[in-house]
Amino acid sequence: MVSRVESAAATRRALVDAAAELLDEGGVDAVTLRAVGARAGVSRGAPYGHFPDKEHLLAAVATKSWEAVSEQLDTLTADRPPSERLELALAGLMDVGRRRPHAYALMFSAPAAEHPEALAAVSRTHDQFLAIVAAVIGDPQRARPIGALVMASVQGIIAMENSGHLTAEKWQVTGDELLRMLIGRIG
Repeated sequence: MVSRVESAAATRRALVDAAAELLDEGGVDAVTLRAVGARAGVSRGAPYGHFPDKEHLLAAVATKSWEAVSEQLDTLTADRPPSERLELALAGLMDVGRRRPHAYALMFSAPAAEHPEALAAVSRTHDQFLAIVAAVIGDPQRARPIGALVMASVQGIIAMENSGHLTAEKWQVTGDELLRMLIGRIG
């Protein structure tokens, strides 16, 4: 028999999953508490019992997205060279940006202080990423500025790809090639 707590947790997960699907399909404007409840197959009032507003629901979606990236980073084993781990980590993030551009944009919007779960998920992922950068450059003191440079570069690559401004025909390079060039320069 399922307890009330387990049932509530399952409903919350269903609501977050439904919101993520709607976000992927139509962006932030497609995510309404009513549409999320309908997609999740729950009562009209159920979303309001779990989230006070759309902002809190979107924070939960961002948290889930960052946690998925963090889980990917956990799978990058230490038996690979650091530069390969960095390339795989960034390629995974670029994959999110390419396949789920609305979720990617949400992930990189500033989480508000009233969403500690989102802040914790971002912080954990950034710490994992910075540890990989530090292993590549061999200098933990420089990991933050170089990590910021790399992350900003990946943001730019994804933004240019998603807007259609980064094409191999125009620039004679792909986003993946740019990523490898970037990693080659920081090692």
